[in-house]
Amino acid sequence: MDAIKTPKTASDHPFASFARSTAVPTGLIFVLSMCLHRTYCSVKKGLAVFPMDVVLISAFLGILLVILWSRFQVLKAVSDHPPQGIFVRVSGGKIHLRDIGPRDAPPERTLVMLHGASSNLLALTVPLAPYLEKNFRILAIDRPGHGYSDRPDGRADASPVKQAKLISEAMVAAGVTEAIIVAHSLSGALATTLAMDYPERVLGLVLLAPATHPWPGGLTWYYYPASWPVVGWLFSRVLPVAGAHFSMKASLASVFHPQVPPSDYIQSTALNLVLRPANFMANAQDVAALFAHVTERCGHYGKITVPTVVISGEDDQTVYTSIHTVSLGRELPDVKIHILKGVGHMPHHAVPERVVYEIEQLSKRVNATRS
Repeated sequence: MDAIKTPKTASDHPFASFARSTAVPTGLIFVLSMCLHRTYCSVKKGLAVFPMDVVLISAFLGILLVILWSRFQVLKAVSDHPPQGIFVRVSGGKIHLRDIGPRDAPPERTLVMLHGASSNLLALTVPLAPYLEKNFRILAIDRPGHGYSDRPDGRADASPVKQAKLISEAMVAAGVTEAIIVAHSLSGALATTLAMDYPERVLGLVLLAPATHPWPGGLTWYYYPASWPVVGWLFSRVLPVAGAHFSMKASLASVFHPQVPPSDYIQSTALNLVLRPANFMANAQDVAALFAHVTERCGHYGKITVPTVVISGEDDQTVYTSIHTVSLGRELPDVKIHILKGVGHMPHHAVPERVVYEIEQLSKRVNATRS
């Protein structure tokens, strides 16, 4: 697997990527310079300044300040939370992962952890690894475009099909050919895709509040513009900064409800990494691509033959248990469903001991079938 992708067309050339990445700021600077020049000439000649020029200059200066602040936040996030694992080569780039626990663990005691949206590999390792790392080998992976993993094909890698391919390659590159997959939320769609497209990699599934079926109401409005090619560039440099100061804690409260987020959750899980523009755009693209993917795949889950455990909260307000978990219970041929009262979208935080117990029981089942 090559780390450097050979350009196939003009649009794949590195210069084309550079041009796309600089087109928006260059355009903003050009318009701003034109407005400044016209305002300067008007003042010099004693003429009235165009009101629209004042508005545009003020707006552009405001946007520029926000972009600069966003850049500062990016540098701070990276400084506060540097990579903690290793990088393995996959098609077109590298995937960042942490390899925890005994390297000689058998496949049935090897776990691959896949985080959900707006997060990174720490989202699952922080609450679960302390219970598992003595007896299980844990391969915790930053999904493509998240944490410190590359996103080799950009927007195309939003597809769970593409991500499953890269995850399979990362597993092999790390020396893991078979494992039990532990996946949360959006990665429910990724894990089931991995089980269908690469069954040789998957011995079992542990799905935590998985998103696997189409749901009413669609997406939150900001995921769409944040995922657009040009608008997304600007959007991802303005909204994350506002989000960091005004909405992150509120969003966490909603996701954890009825539980309360741990006081150190943002710091311990390096959550601020999602505010980096490229990460923010990747996250928006992933979520925007999810609905179409689960709509196409949901009629095929019966093809998954590995033993599966689904653990969801009855009070989940983020991924509706009545739609996703209950539907999986009808479609998967070998599945155990656990819907927990008084638990929301984060069962691995609310009841980590229960999640660990179910992982251990599934591991024993897998071992029994392999003996």
